[in-house]
Amino acid sequence: MTTAETLADADETELIRLEREVARRHLDKFPYLAVVWAFANLAVWLSLWPLVFMGIVPLWLGFLVATLNVSLSYLPSHEAQHDIIAKPGSKLRWLNEAVGHLSLIPLVLPYRLARLTHLDHHKYANHPELDPDFSTHAKSPLHAIWKSILNRQPRANGGLNTYGDTAARHERFDILFEGILYQIAFYGILFALAWSGYAIEAALLWWLPRHIGLTYIQYYLSWAPHHPGDEQGRYRNTRGFRAVLGNIGSMGMQYHIIHHLHPRIPLYRTPKAYWDMKPILEARGCRIDNL
Repeated sequence: MTTAETLADADETELIRLEREVARRHLDKFPYLAVVWAFANLAVWLSLWPLVFMGIVPLWLGFLVATLNVSLSYLPSHEAQHDIIAKPGSKLRWLNEAVGHLSLIPLVLPYRLARLTHLDHHKYANHPELDPDFSTHAKSPLHAIWKSILNRQPRANGGLNTYGDTAARHERFDILFEGILYQIAFYGILFALAWSGYAIEAALLWWLPRHIGLTYIQYYLSWAPHHPGDEQGRYRNTRGFRAVLGNIGSMGMQYHIIHHLHPRIPLYRTPKAYWDMKPILEARGCRIDNL
């Protein structure tokens, strides 16, 4: 077993070898949970609409479940963005892409745009101009929540608005146009529902859950694992931290440092990979806060 004592005299080459050795034990594991999660979560959210409209499920309960659905909609797609479900050219590639596209419907975020910006985030993490998620950085938890809300206001320059800038910088105007179509469809559906007498249902099953879900996702998937976000580099641009809501409540982000180091390790394997790799991370000078 690798310990701090055994690494005391390890040089750079040895640390790299040991890190890769640990990572290999957790790579190429099929993320069954993410696949089931993607389709089950979407199915529950879609079923809320007829169940609430028919009075089978009360609106207040539908609102709570919808908020949970939206908050849980990003991570399965995140696995697909890194080709963890299936690599390009493999037989199950269709499943990888299906999970990527379908799981993000409640969040109203095009999969190709999410993948483009997320890969840029990995490449330029904490870069003030090139990291698409840099605008989520904040001084404190409350400030992070407030910034998330501010970044979704009209004419705001942060949040998801920077995703369009990233697509334009890559000259991927097809992806930018797809994002515009998603927004038109989203607000068109909300308007049609309101016009048909279901304004409150539309607001509580989609509009408000989406806002709450985005705040939650940006807090735990972006702000918390990178705070204070003032360093770049492979071993310093993110951290391991102890979340108030635990690993499940933080959607696995306590161990996000493993994801940035080895993006193709499935989410469900990151806690074990972290504990296996912790002495190496400490020898590397990684940021580990009370974990």
